[in-house]
Amino acid sequence: MDKLLFVLMVICLSAGCVQAQVDPVAKMNEVSFDRISITMGDKKYDVQYAKTFEQRAQGLMFRKELCEDCGMFFTFDTVKYAGMWMKNTFIPLDVAFIDRNGVITDIKPLMPHSLESVGSSKKVLYALEMNQGWFANHNVKVGDQITIHR
Repeated sequence: MDKLLFVLMVICLSAGCVQAQVDPVAKMNEVSFDRISITMGDKKYDVQYAKTFEQRAQGLMFRKELCEDCGMFFTFDTVKYAGMWMKNTFIPLDVAFIDRNGVITDIKPLMPHSLESVGSSKKVLYALEMNQGWFANHNVKVGDQITIHR
């Protein structure tokens, strides 16, 4: 009987440890995002919108895929030299840094799980992350204008 009680206690403790390890990921996935429409060229896109600190910190982490024209638009609190990294991000992405006037200043690749900060070359207010190669495939270039529909 004592052995059975011991085994049950070990199982219960082990289950608690597994739950404790999963909770941080589950907590991160609780962040919800608004949506925003942006126009590039003559096409309008509806993307997720990361405008709060918590949303920007979460970004596209823990996702295993992103649909063809899906992405995430980030608004920073102030105009600044911005940097993006890929901690806990599984999808290869490109980031377009965008100034306060909606002009793309840079388009840079982001590699999954990289802790290297990839920065803008100029002060920006926005960033847009899309699947890697998306900007090139849609003929979107540095200097192009993005219109933000609020």
